[in-house]
Amino acid sequence: MTANRLPTPVMYRVVAGILRPVLRSLMRYEVSGLEHLPRSGGFIVAPNHVSHIDPFPWAHVLYNQGRPPVFLAKSSLFEAPVVRSVMRHTNQVRVDRETVTAARSIGPAVRAIEAGACVAVYPEGSLTRDPDLWPMRGKTGAARLALHAGCPVIPIAQWGPQDLLAPYARRPTPTRRRTLVRIRFGPPVELADLRSDPVTREAIRTGTDRIMQALTHELEQLRGEKAPAERFDPKAHGLRSTGDYRSGGES
Repeated sequence: MTANRLPTPVMYRVVAGILRPVLRSLMRYEVSGLEHLPRSGGFIVAPNHVSHIDPFPWAHVLYNQGRPPVFLAKSSLFEAPVVRSVMRHTNQVRVDRETVTAARSIGPAVRAIEAGACVAVYPEGSLTRDPDLWPMRGKTGAARLALHAGCPVIPIAQWGPQDLLAPYARRPTPTRRRTLVRIRFGPPVELADLRSDPVTREAIRTGTDRIMQALTHELEQLRGEKAPAERFDPKAHGLRSTGDYRSGGES
């Protein structure tokens, strides 16, 4: 991998300048595992997903480390007024989830990684449906991208954003103190033995399982609990795997 890093777009710096003071006023971070972040070259981060606000804390930490993440973001964000301009001018990558065109995001994401970017992929694809907020069954995007790009995958476990903004809530829960958000960066997921040309479906499935295992392990360390032996599968419970399964809205 190249040692180069992508320059941070002007729009990214503007948005970060606006958001950082807000995030500091709402949350305090307890961060561990920064030593696992690659010092050079592109890589993927794979966070768990417990709240609509949870991309901001770990992205804030990465920004402060000089590795502002490029998100694989749902297509609706590229169609919303104002937001679409921000997404395009900060070089985010559009993903048309649950469609035959979803794989088109692989090319732009691989090119970003090859240029030295940190690319963020939520491996669950949506807010977890697990009733206790453990990582649910993973989707294949993170593993597929990692195997095509040949880059490290760093799991990011986080716990606490849901205390500020509950899953699917529209308004934050007011508190007298800043919400504690704990963020744990894990070691790279071992995928080297799965890489081949062409990338096989079996390798992608195995890679997805390894990423979810690593992510769940890091969250267990944060929570001091053991996750269920079997990951929650939305389809087995008759739930949609994307969108607000309670109302049919977006997630």
